[in-house]
Amino acid sequence: MFNPLTLRLQLEARPQASTAWRYFSPLLALLVTVLIGVLLFMALGKDPVRGLQVFFWEPIRTPYALGELMVKATPLLIIGLGLAVCFRSNVWNIGAEGQFVIGAVTAGGVALLADKNTGAWIIPAILLAGALGGMFWAGITALLRDRFNANEILVSLMLVYVADMVLSYLVYGPWKDPAGYNFPQTNSFDRVTQIPKLMQGSRVNIGILLALGGAAALWLFLFRTYAGFAQQVGGLAPAAARYAGFSSRRALWVALLSSGGAAGLAGALEVAGPIGQLTPYVPAGYGFAAIIVAFVGRLHPVGIVFSALLMSMFYIGGELAQSRLGLPKSLTGVFQGLLLFCLLACDTLIAYRVKWRQEVR
Repeated sequence: MFNPLTLRLQLEARPQASTAWRYFSPLLALLVTVLIGVLLFMALGKDPVRGLQVFFWEPIRTPYALGELMVKATPLLIIGLGLAVCFRSNVWNIGAEGQFVIGAVTAGGVALLADKNTGAWIIPAILLAGALGGMFWAGITALLRDRFNANEILVSLMLVYVADMVLSYLVYGPWKDPAGYNFPQTNSFDRVTQIPKLMQGSRVNIGILLALGGAAALWLFLFRTYAGFAQQVGGLAPAAARYAGFSSRRALWVALLSSGGAAGLAGALEVAGPIGQLTPYVPAGYGFAAIIVAFVGRLHPVGIVFSALLMSMFYIGGELAQSRLGLPKSLTGVFQGLLLFCLLACDTLIAYRVKWRQEVR
């Protein structure tokens, strides 16, 4: 009697996690995201080649476009680096967006104090105020987690909405520009408060240098210092950390304050750089997008640099798709979400291998 053979796809656990797939997984996730994007453009009745060109070629086609790419990548990179410290420490700060907003508010408050007689010292003061504002907002989460064992995911996320309310109160109330035709915005910041640009004819400022310097500093901290080793052990193996005498409380505060400070610094660079004033539109979703940046970059400083550039392509591509292809701006969020879900799916290959099994029916 003839017994036909059938092939069945099956996942088989690996003896140990694959190092190669740990690095190839983000590349495969990007490829799958692009393929799904092609299908999405076709479903919307748009030329998929033109759609991919808008997302992946237009942002790097000219020197000005490259400058805009770096402008978008700067806050994503800075926030992503701070979140990498948190996630490696097993502390789940989901509220970097709120810390970004409060950093923008405190930096904006300092910038509004400037006048024509103010010196260049105001710029370091603005950046410091932003970082301290973000640290304060993240410190609330650290305090509630430390003292009352509150869930840092929920606390940090809920504080995002409180931060948005604080910003709205100020721009609709006491900080509202009296000569702004009733628009909810502050006065434009004085010229002396503007973050120095790197080149004429471009909006790229020293923020990108701070971001790259932060990536180098984080690499040294995580992989070349005892403190960085202790910080990571607390996240990878809490029991081993306690046995070794590492303080879990210290790791919690270091993780949240460093990520909050980074997000606040990004907020200061944004309002004293490209925006130039406080408006209700300061929250641009960078804090949430930076979570994807951190994981696509494998929580490694070098990887985060490249993933920040990729995510900034999605931001610029979404804006161009809206103006040139008539597509909704929300397409940016669609691509961000697709990349994250594809990454989670492809990460399965780190612990499992795909095998075909022959079965007799």
